[in-house]
Amino acid sequence: MEVPLYQGFVLAVTIMREATDEFRRFQRDKEVNSQLYSKLTVRGKVQVKSSDIQVGDLIIVEKNQRIPSDMVFLRTSEKAGSCFIRTDQLDGETDWKLRVAVSCTQRLPALGDLFSINAYVYAQKPQLDIHSFEGTFTREDSDPPIHESLSIENTLWASTVVASGTVIGVVIYTGKETRSVMNTSNPKNKVGLLDLELNQLTKALFLALVALSVVMVTLQGFSGPWYRSLFRFLLLFSYIIPISLRVNLDMGKAAYGWMIMKDENIPGTVVRTSTIPEELGRLVYLLTDKTGTLTRNEMVFKRLHLGTVSYGTDTMDEIQNHLVNSYSQTQAQASGNNASSAPPRKAQSSAPKVRKSVSSRVHEAVKAVALCHNVTPVYEARGAAGETEFAEADQDFSDDNRTYQASSPDEVALVQWTESVGLTLVNRDLTSMQLRTPSGQILTYCILQTFPFTSESKRMGVIVRDESTAEITFYMKGADVAMSTVVQYNDWLEEECGNMAREGLRTLVVAKRALTEEQYQDFESRYNQAKLSIHDRTLKVAAVVESLEREMELLCLTGVEDQLQADVRPTLEMLRNAGIKIWMLTGDKLETATCIAKSSHLVSRTQDTHVFRPVTSRGEAHLELNAFRRKHDCALVISGDSLEVCLKYYEHEFVELACQCPAVVCCRCAPTQKAHIVKLLQQHTGRRTCAIGDGGNDVSMIQAADCGIGIEGKEGRQASLAADFSVPQFKHIGRLLMVHGRSSYKRSAALSQFVMHRGLVISTMQAVFSSVFYFASVPLYQGFLMVGYATVYTMFPVFSLVLDQDVKPEMAMLYPELYKDLTKGRSLSCKTFLVWVLISIYQGGILMSGALVLFESEFVHVVAISFTALVLTELLMVALTVRTWHWLMAVAELLSLGCYVASLAFLNKYFDLAFITTVTFVWKVSAITVVSCLPLYVLKYLKRKLSPPSYSKLSS
Repeated sequence: MEVPLYQGFVLAVTIMREATDEFRRFQRDKEVNSQLYSKLTVRGKVQVKSSDIQVGDLIIVEKNQRIPSDMVFLRTSEKAGSCFIRTDQLDGETDWKLRVAVSCTQRLPALGDLFSINAYVYAQKPQLDIHSFEGTFTREDSDPPIHESLSIENTLWASTVVASGTVIGVVIYTGKETRSVMNTSNPKNKVGLLDLELNQLTKALFLALVALSVVMVTLQGFSGPWYRSLFRFLLLFSYIIPISLRVNLDMGKAAYGWMIMKDENIPGTVVRTSTIPEELGRLVYLLTDKTGTLTRNEMVFKRLHLGTVSYGTDTMDEIQNHLVNSYSQTQAQASGNNASSAPPRKAQSSAPKVRKSVSSRVHEAVKAVALCHNVTPVYEARGAAGETEFAEADQDFSDDNRTYQASSPDEVALVQWTESVGLTLVNRDLTSMQLRTPSGQILTYCILQTFPFTSESKRMGVIVRDESTAEITFYMKGADVAMSTVVQYNDWLEEECGNMAREGLRTLVVAKRALTEEQYQDFESRYNQAKLSIHDRTLKVAAVVESLEREMELLCLTGVEDQLQADVRPTLEMLRNAGIKIWMLTGDKLETATCIAKSSHLVSRTQDTHVFRPVTSRGEAHLELNAFRRKHDCALVISGDSLEVCLKYYEHEFVELACQCPAVVCCRCAPTQKAHIVKLLQQHTGRRTCAIGDGGNDVSMIQAADCGIGIEGKEGRQASLAADFSVPQFKHIGRLLMVHGRSSYKRSAALSQFVMHRGLVISTMQAVFSSVFYFASVPLYQGFLMVGYATVYTMFPVFSLVLDQDVKPEMAMLYPELYKDLTKGRSLSCKTFLVWVLISIYQGGILMSGALVLFESEFVHVVAISFTALVLTELLMVALTVRTWHWLMAVAELLSLGCYVASLAFLNKYFDLAFITTVTFVWKVSAITVVSCLPLYVLKYLKRKLSPPSYSKLSS
């Protein structure tokens, strides 16, 4: 009966462990679903749980609250009728997005009036694309009915966070229909490669069991009811199947998880899926996000280049002095000419024929950077719960109360820099901007037009009128590729852009063009006409804007650095030496992604990068793949759209080529595309993949990979909760893989093969015993001896293999090449398995035949001698397998031996106590044990001398 009991115990341990993992997940989900929100009803505000929100509800979301479901934005407390939201959990970008309320509802005098109008929203069916939306808002009770078209800027998607003001929206999608849920894939149950390999070996052992039983019955000569003896043999030899393997492995996995969490070198690491620690030791592909994973997402202004002079971080004070001087001059001129400030300024600006002084060029450049952007300064309301009233006179303009908001962190870095050198952006609304000079004077500019940044144009522009002089200026900034054709001829731009990019800086070119009033009026009429056209609107608008973008005066080149996380370079270097191929999948722009890939040494200095040109059709993809095939050993940079086209027509060829690259960078990737790439790699290469990210947009990729690691970053905790392992910083991955992954795999391999050996030895002995006694299906060891053998007598030493290590952690970190060996899976393969099978057969045969040769008058003595020798052999074999001793191992060995000796006193049913205490018993047991173990020790010694393993060369 002991087998079923034992199986019950095995299953109970496994079920308990899975259940605790599940329960923790359930608690986390419950916490999110029971967050309270304010719902607006005819009777006023009501609190509802986020899980009870339904389509059509009017929900009020406060600042810094997460939006519970997809909504159309109806009203905001902000005067401008717009608000900012943070979308980091949706698309991984930490910049803030501007959203605009439906103007019809924003104009209503009070909140309650939402119930007095008769209106409806039409929304398209739920879709995957997070960057588009089509719908209409119709108010029927006005004359004529008001129709407003709704686009992406009128939506508030679930999982985003309100960054400014309080918003009211009407819910259009909930639950599985929200954009954020549609963009996450269903998680699969992850099973480690080691477990799959062990399953294969167990199947082989089962076949061996059946074969052995059939052989026994055949040798009996099929006499009598042979099928009955066949089943008896199946039961006798059932120890070949390592039932206890599951328990030992599960306990081992729990121990590895505990060791990872207790490691002081990687504090804050959490193991969320306790079933796959060995996977960390077998990885070949590492897919990583960029923003927030490799970089900190903190932009710092590093360089201003004016063609003849370049200012770095250490010379910013010179810029400050130039600014103070130029502004004090203009003020002096103004006060000297009391009438007004216009004539002297006019005179000064109409004389740029002479070569400008450095001071005025610095002044112009800084002013351009301070004006040409999409940044809004925001002042926190002091004390009052309401929003700040923009009364210019008493506005709290103190610097410590101001924060900047923009759709890109680069822009914020630029404006913060102009503030640090003395030109501060203090106010901005839709039509005007105010700057404060170093002396505290406020300059007001009227914003006539803004041209936002798009990924096609790669530039943004603004036309402003200086209130004091009525000058109109068109400022523009953008990527060097887009700007080089627009500015006047110069000989330094391209070279300097290249230099900055090599330093890992993100570059922007800033230019300006002065416009006369007539030029501007002409432009405005053409621009408005183009905006009203129905066909090819975007093309016509672009053409009108391009008519302005000619012969612009190049002002400066700015360099901003996106700071890398701590120790990213050495970590990537280590992973590359460990034979892991690194792919970077990011939602960011191509230039930025390439820039970070170089500065983080993802692509080494000597390597070329091949930028895959944008392709849209099968023919283009074919040509571009052929061009790429001719390149050798170069990193690939490809955009999400081109990737989609290549995978549609040439999936196999593309993956094959990409896998040969030392590094791959995919930019502008959608969340589902990231997961798709992971699955492709798994299918085509059959190797183990690991995904690492920190935002909600990385969740699909983390769940699709064989092993998902989440970083607790600025972008919230969604990724770290969905992952199998979560770490606070990217640099911890090095130790997690090189030390913990490697040792978990090696220990589990040793442990599992040892457990199999334990069952094989006793089955071999049973087979020899039955053969000698005319193939009788009689058990060799009765009841308790078998249970004791599988548990008390051998379990502790076998399990202590979990503490074994072949090299010290410091060595494993120093020589990442050691990790490379593991990917071949040589610690547990058919070869090593066969070696263990042969050892088991040899030992089982020696133990049994030795006991039969040396046994005295009684059969009881055979049992006593062989069983004692068996237990000793197992304990010695553990000692033979161990590579580095740990004090707990020695304790386990002695404890087991002590248990066995102590239990001999109670086992008089099986053993003849009088015989056990004699000298003959002791020498016979010793002789058999020596014969079964000594040859193996000799073989091991010779093997270490003749072909030592790679790690022993390091530790000597």
